[in-house]
Amino acid sequence: MESTNEIEINGVKYVTKSSIKNTDKPTTLQIIILQRGWVIIGRYREEKDEFIAEDSKVLRVWGTTKGLGELALEGPTANTKMDDCGTVRSLKTTIVARLDVDETKWSKYY
Repeated sequence: MESTNEIEINGVKYVTKSSIKNTDKPTTLQIIILQRGWVIIGRYREEKDEFIAEDSKVLRVWGTTKGLGELALEGPTANTKMDDCGTVRSLKTTIVARLDVDETKWSKYY
């Protein structure tokens, strides 16, 4: 029996949310530096003029000796402090910089 993710009601086709979530816009785990000193890590994607960071955390204390690059390349240290903050949405113009992250170093969290 073939499985489908859609149903038709009164001539209108509906699909399950899970079948369309992020399929056309892949996400990448990134550290995102925002205006006013905010630094977050999350699954980054863009929609029109805004960005969305899902499963994000605010990096409150880096806990590094080599800055944010150390977090991106080597993952969090024992002194890193971060707080879950769910999904963050903001205008792309609020981004100062983005760092690609070695996801294998963050596997405990993602």
